[in-house]
Amino acid sequence: MQTFIMLGKYPTQALQGMSVQRTQKAKNLVKQFGGEVQAVYATLGDWDLLVIASLPGPEEAMKASVALTKLTGIGFSTVPAVTVDTFDKLMSEL
Repeated sequence: MQTFIMLGKYPTQALQGMSVQRTQKAKNLVKQFGGEVQAVYATLGDWDLLVIASLPGPEEAMKASVALTKLTGIGFSTVPAVTVDTFDKLMSEL
């Protein structure tokens, strides 16, 4: 499994559908792509949401990102992430 950071921005229409039920539907949707939501944070600044999810790979992350936008109306920017320990190991191989 790979870790992906999903940064979300609420357009006005997405605010109207906010609910515990929609959040659960979103988590279940990620599971449909073989993943799991590790954490969700509401944030201030340029992004409104930060989602940390584990998914099998970039293809599933792309599908999950678009499917979440269709479900919620929230636009996501999704990027892969590795732990600092993994990053340090990769850099030591250079």
